[in-house]
Amino acid sequence: MQADDGRARSLAFAALFAGAVCIGTSALFVKVSEAGPVSTAFWRVFLALPFLWVWAATDRRGVPAAPIQPRWLLFAAGFFFAGDLAVWHWSIVLTSVANAVLLANLAPIFVTLAAWLVWRRRPTLLFLAGLVAALSGVMLMIGGDFSHTDGRALLGDALGVVTAMFYAAYQLTVKQLRGSIGTARITATSRAVTAALLLPIALLSGEVFFPASGVGWAKLLGLALVAHVAGQSLIAYAMAHLPATQSSVGLLLQPMMASLFAWLLLGETLGIAAMAGAVLILAGIRIATQADNKILFKNKYLG
Repeated sequence: MQADDGRARSLAFAALFAGAVCIGTSALFVKVSEAGPVSTAFWRVFLALPFLWVWAATDRRGVPAAPIQPRWLLFAAGFFFAGDLAVWHWSIVLTSVANAVLLANLAPIFVTLAAWLVWRRRPTLLFLAGLVAALSGVMLMIGGDFSHTDGRALLGDALGVVTAMFYAAYQLTVKQLRGSIGTARITATSRAVTAALLLPIALLSGEVFFPASGVGWAKLLGLALVAHVAGQSLIAYAMAHLPATQSSVGLLLQPMMASLFAWLLLGETLGIAAMAGAVLILAGIRIATQADNKILFKNKYLG
């Protein structure tokens, strides 16, 4: 039994890291999209829906009808994810890819704060040490420079923080659904809600809704397949099998991958400080993983 649990936990961490790598490409696709920020958010979800529903249809755990409470939670998950995407895409457009990704990955802070304030569950010092190490690594990797004089960049940074709040709420909502509905159904249904909420916002915003070329459509399809069909599905699986706090820390791999891709594809420099930050991030994830059995987030919400 312990061996099976260990294999399941290892598989969940592998899915978490693979999903983080896929999602690390998201900001690059958004940055070069021919559609507006919210429209890009809609298309990335809408184009992924057929693949997600095929996955849900083959997952036997997703077949039974959900009780009333999980249905409301599914809507809430879709709402929070819609807010996460819409706000984050605007953040990417207004500020740098590095800052947008960094600030969006402050979600662990809000997950921990919510669990502390709402459920009165405190994390152990060992877990907090891992969290601080990982966040310090992110700051070092990006450069920690938020002294913008550009109002657009400041607004983009602020939206990055709001993105983290939305994503933390999404994570906690998904954790409450665990055990009631299969991972595939959670992902497919919540994304359908997300697309339904984003469509009118995109249409009423006056921004460019359709890409102007075949290349533009290819970018949107790549965003949908890589970030959603692959990335978000892997993340959803990992979140269903790991404590919410560990899922959040593990996702700090995203800014490292985003910076690497930005260096390779957009020419952004990845210097010694960034490399040192990457090491700190991985060390922080490792520390948080070792703290698993000591974390005090052991209730029906955070498991």
